[in-house]
Amino acid sequence: MKNANLWRALGRNFIISIILFGALLAILWIAEMIFPSATLLKWNDPAWVVGIPASIIGVAYILTIRDPQNYTGFFAGIIMSILLGIQFVLQGGYDSAFLFFMVFIPFQMMSIYKWSRNKEDGGASFEPKFLDTPRLILSIAMLIFITVGDWVMASIAIYHEGIMENVPVKLLNGLLISSSFLANYWLIYRKTDSWIYWFIYSVAGIGLFIILGNIFSIVLFTFFLVINSMAGIAWIKATKPENLYWAKIFVKK
Repeated sequence: MKNANLWRALGRNFIISIILFGALLAILWIAEMIFPSATLLKWNDPAWVVGIPASIIGVAYILTIRDPQNYTGFFAGIIMSILLGIQFVLQGGYDSAFLFFMVFIPFQMMSIYKWSRNKEDGGASFEPKFLDTPRLILSIAMLIFITVGDWVMASIAIYHEGIMENVPVKLLNGLLISSSFLANYWLIYRKTDSWIYWFIYSVAGIGLFIILGNIFSIVLFTFFLVINSMAGIAWIKATKPENLYWAKIFVKK
């Protein structure tokens, strides 16, 4: 019965996501009608078209795992990762495609295993927690290492240009990859810190697409920023005082 309720919650979140994106697409269509020179809806671009269901499923995924007890959202997360991987292949972003296919999908499968098994065992030992200080330092170091590593790899293998050329785009793209990697990883272990990395991911996406001039993606990542912030607040509220660790100086309960 409890599992049925979890799946029903996932279904409701899919409906909410479809309604939200339907409204977003309608607004963009109206904007194109008012400003004919604006190209907001790119139905002739296969990557853009694939990104629509990926975004809808992705929002349902985030809305669902906003509840730290609901592991069903990760099934949507796997479908989202497959679609986003395809999207990045179509766009030539092979580093991001590799990350989605070879890292995120296994991470999400591991999350399903750990979250569902823990629920069967009662879940008492698997509550949302912040990282302790040593893991926090390691996590920040990994954020920097992956960001810089992707920056260098993109310069050499993808863009074939100097490391100090096109810095803002490569830096923000590296932050997108590193923050989403850490967000997905820490979700496996139900660390509240994962939502900090989802916040960084959303902000980096907004900055990247402002530079690239992609209005639809700016709106989309602003949408993600709101949804991720709401989910992060819900997890902070669900985190018991004894599980705050480094965050106890910022969060008072």
